[in-house]
Amino acid sequence: MPVLNRIADLAPAMAEWRRHLHAHPELNFACHETAAFVAEKLRAFGVDEIHEGIATTGIVAIIEGQGEGPTIGLRADMDALPIQEETGAPHASTVPGVMHACGHDGHTAMLLGAAQYLSETRRFRGRVALIFQPAEEDGGGGEVMVREGILERFGIGEVYAIHNTPQVPLGRFETTPGPIMAAVDTVRVRLTGKGGHGAYPQDCIDPIPAAVGMIAALQTVVSRNLNPLDEAVVSITEIHAGTASNIIPGTAWFGATVRSFTPGVRAMLKRRIEEIVAGQAASYGVAFEIDYELGYPPTVNDDSRTGFAVEVAREIAGAAGVADKAGREMGAEDFSYLLEQRPGCYLFLGQGDGPGLHHAAYDFNDEAAPYGASFFARLVERAQPL
Repeated sequence: MPVLNRIADLAPAMAEWRRHLHAHPELNFACHETAAFVAEKLRAFGVDEIHEGIATTGIVAIIEGQGEGPTIGLRADMDALPIQEETGAPHASTVPGVMHACGHDGHTAMLLGAAQYLSETRRFRGRVALIFQPAEEDGGGGEVMVREGILERFGIGEVYAIHNTPQVPLGRFETTPGPIMAAVDTVRVRLTGKGGHGAYPQDCIDPIPAAVGMIAALQTVVSRNLNPLDEAVVSITEIHAGTASNIIPGTAWFGATVRSFTPGVRAMLKRRIEEIVAGQAASYGVAFEIDYELGYPPTVNDDSRTGFAVEVAREIAGAAGVADKAGREMGAEDFSYLLEQRPGCYLFLGQGDGPGLHHAAYDFNDEAAPYGASFFARLVERAQPL
């Protein structure tokens, strides 16, 4: 079964919705206009319940099927990124410095398309919970929605989500059982020495060599402390020190991102980074403060639900159009909080050639939307058949 006929008919509408959202992007939890637009469409479709104001601007909408049954959750993220758009598209962002550079406008349009189809047909038992989430990029809106009790309140038994991916053939689905995206942690280290004249280093305690020593030593965590059969990343992404060539600064600081897939590796990385910073600080005679922020957990697909999702994806894209062991990504995703609490699956959907995610010239390919909406619709019909 390819793209559903009714959803193919909805393709122009999904493109229109998506381009409206693209032109009016919003950040983090402040997705007020986006949520209002989504709620307006859901009312027009005739969904049975619309619950607004969850995690500030999140929505959970309920569609009742025919007869008793479980509740399946389908999630789309709604927020944009603080990037100045460079697409030159007619529907380009009207908000300076903000754009949909990750395709959340497309994710929202896909779920709206599935919502209209499911509201019209209702060829399933139980209920569908449509989850429109703010603050995926920054703020952990998924965690907040879970903390505010959406899974228990609406009786959601399993959860699914799709993310578009450029440079993958249009309409191709990719996923994998187990961890599919990494945990992401953020480290900031501030060093305090004694500043002074650059000509008299003996009178100073220079924090710059200390920072350099720490950064060099931190490169050994993955190469020498990690089992080579495991996977992790420690990337130093910021270094800040000094104001002039003849001044030894009194302070310096650097930042890093740390990625991993398992609790054991995550704990080891934290321990070794803290040990190296403390040891190097002592050897250079500087004081230090370390802020180690544990961010999104790894996104872990349930084995059984992933196998089922792959079967559904093959209905839409054909056997050759689905990769069921596509490997892991070192990116992170706050859908992980939902998958910590309920079984489900996170999938990638190819959108063809073009600039990558988080690029100022990126734009969601509207031709991908019918594939994603058809997947969501058939997932419900197969998971909870009449």
